[in-house]
Amino acid sequence: MKATGIVRRIDELGRVVIPKEIRRTLRIREGDPLEIFTDRDGEVILKKYSPIRELEDFAKEYAESLYLSSGHIVCVTDKDAIVAVSGAPKKDFMDRAISGEVDRIMNEREKVIINRSTGKKTIPVCADEKDGSVYTSQVIVPIISAGDVIGSVMILSREEGVTMGQTELKLAETAAGFVGRQLGQ
Repeated sequence: MKATGIVRRIDELGRVVIPKEIRRTLRIREGDPLEIFTDRDGEVILKKYSPIRELEDFAKEYAESLYLSSGHIVCVTDKDAIVAVSGAPKKDFMDRAISGEVDRIMNEREKVIINRSTGKKTIPVCADEKDGSVYTSQVIVPIISAGDVIGSVMILSREEGVTMGQTELKLAETAAGFVGRQLGQ
């Protein structure tokens, strides 16, 4: 654990303010759920809660099934990072933070198809990618559970000449809807 040097007092209602710079660094937004842990030494640990992580094994299996049926790279994300990938080396995607563009698409509840062959510029998937030029086609669909955006399903291609359309969009929508319903149960 890393000390920040920041000390906060608990107010009369038992609240503690998490400093803005820590919230920004950890991508904690107003309304985000936090999980509370304690240990035997009296430490209290706050961890950003990800409902998708609860279904990580299920997400991995679903990503694998989508990859086998589509032949394209499939990623399942929570609101911060990629939690499941199939069709590409895990090190290329697994546990990497999502890009601001993917975050915006999720928050705006957009369903997008981007094909470089039609003149549209593909976007970075991971936060540390310079641009999306490594991809030739992308489909991104947010996962919504109980009215809240909790992640996304992405179908990606790096192969020249690949164009994605309504079939890949429907596959991603079906996957996103199914994962969202699993969390709502």
